[in-house]
Amino acid sequence: MRLSDLEVYDKITIQCHDNPDADTLASGYGLYRYYQSKGKDVRLVYSGRNKIQKSNLALMVEKLKLPVEYVSVGTGEVLHVEGVLLTVDCQFGSGNVTGISSDHVAIIDHHQLEKAAISQSIINPNLGSCATLVWKLLREEGFDVNGDETLGTALYYGLYTDTNQFSELYNPLDMDMREAVKVDKSLITLFRNSNLSLRELEIAGIAMIRYSYNDDYEFAVIKSQPCDPNILGLISDFLLQVDAIKSCVVFNEVNDGYKFSVRSCIREVNASELAAFLSEGIGSGGGHYEKAGGFISLKLYEEHYPTLHTEGYFNNRMTQYFDSFELIYAEDYEVDLSAMKKYVKRKIPVACVKADEVLPAGTPVTIRTLEGDIDLTVEEDLYIMIGIKGEVYPNRREKFQKSYRMLDETHDRSEYIHDTEYVPVIKNRLNGQDMLLTDYARGCVPTGEVFIYARPLEKGVKVFTAWDKQKYMLGRPGDYLAVRCNDLHDIYVVEKDIFARSYDEIS
Repeated sequence: MRLSDLEVYDKITIQCHDNPDADTLASGYGLYRYYQSKGKDVRLVYSGRNKIQKSNLALMVEKLKLPVEYVSVGTGEVLHVEGVLLTVDCQFGSGNVTGISSDHVAIIDHHQLEKAAISQSIINPNLGSCATLVWKLLREEGFDVNGDETLGTALYYGLYTDTNQFSELYNPLDMDMREAVKVDKSLITLFRNSNLSLRELEIAGIAMIRYSYNDDYEFAVIKSQPCDPNILGLISDFLLQVDAIKSCVVFNEVNDGYKFSVRSCIREVNASELAAFLSEGIGSGGGHYEKAGGFISLKLYEEHYPTLHTEGYFNNRMTQYFDSFELIYAEDYEVDLSAMKKYVKRKIPVACVKADEVLPAGTPVTIRTLEGDIDLTVEEDLYIMIGIKGEVYPNRREKFQKSYRMLDETHDRSEYIHDTEYVPVIKNRLNGQDMLLTDYARGCVPTGEVFIYARPLEKGVKVFTAWDKQKYMLGRPGDYLAVRCNDLHDIYVVEKDIFARSYDEIS
């Protein structure tokens, strides 16, 4: 579905979820502006027990002049609207949205699918905010978001609040939206500084004296009373100032599930990866290396863990996480080759970019990928490799020339540039300029002269490679632990699907 598909309706009612937050208001406003520009009779509404009361949201509505209406629906009553009902940041029929009936229903949301699919739906649970999804859809229709600072400010603040002040930002599209829209920063400061009530201050204080602590793995878990998701981050940040706590998770109940915040202050625990582990199969999570968070669907949680209370779940899952991996520090690790077989890389074309052909040597850059941001400085001997699944990794001239040979320009680019969910972007950190990495890519093919030892993993590993001692490569059971035959400290992980497509065993 595209936004333009709903233009067949003359009347469009956009419904935010009950007890609206900044993300649903921003997303609804973006859709309102689009359909208003198409001459439609459009309304932006919300319902529920209470009107908007939080000071930051009241200010958002006032200062941005959001045309949102509160509609009261009494018990047993059903409000019917003509045309199409479009629920935003929520799903028609879910527990956090008052029932309004219509002959036609559509959904735009970024949460896990809750109800049976409605044909007119766009649901992307991988995004940090629904505002990002709406921004993407507006751009696809050619709508000029950047020409409207009010709309840009709304979308920016929706993302800001739904990702705990950007600390839980992990999808590259979220990052792209944050950097693309025009924003009134003074209004964002005003909203941000009106976010905490005296009641929420009390909630934070009570939560912190009710912690549970695991001495073996030095983590803490706290359940908070219902509050704004940003309060979870505030509690988490405070916990990490305790000398005995190296990582933590703070969570609370919301209408349709559980919001949680994760923090880590050690390199062995990537908060983003831990958040994804905690929500695996029942929600979504991610963020940065030190700060992350996520959401767990109440419906999915009750299906998978019908008898387990949430404190028990988070404590058990945290322990499972720490039990699930082995740490490998490549620089000092002694590889047991007796358990490994020898392989050679297949001569499958891949893409490569010589960094100084894009920007001058010495330029600080960020390479944005689906797996995260990679910060580098352009050097004359730096090559950037783009793998068969869009994965990006750096290489040096000496190793590159031993491992690959360049293809001539007669080769079809489709041989080495593959369709991926997100095209890697190289960002010049000096001026903010964005460029698609694939625009500068050339083809290369393995020489077949570099060999590795490898074995499938039976248990997860975290490998601190020789070229990056601060961040680890994560390997899951079934992936492969690999080491170059000519450098036994060049140890890394190869995803199982990529390994199967890329390597042949040598008898």
